[in-house]
Amino acid sequence: MLHTLFHSPAHSDLETLLLMASEGDDLLLLQDGVLAALAGSRALAQLSACKATLWVLDEDVQARGLAGQISTNVRSVDYTGFVTLTVRHQQQMVW
Repeated sequence: MLHTLFHSPAHSDLETLLLMASEGDDLLLLQDGVLAALAGSRALAQLSACKATLWVLDEDVQARGLAGQISTNVRSVDYTGFVTLTVRHQQQMVW
């Protein structure tokens, strides 16, 4: 399953997301969700326990001026990569 986090982690139910994410899932952080990938953040500490692979949409990172502040433990993806993730997973859960 592809999980997409669009909202700021301050306005998201990360605990439930962590319960729902399984091995083999992907979690894409986009729009204000990219804030969850900030190095040293509480949200990133929570998401580091996630069984899903963490991705961040590079265009949204750039648009928010956060380049260089994103954890190296989160993989960066462009829009083409976003499409690839969408094709890989038949089901999607929006957070």
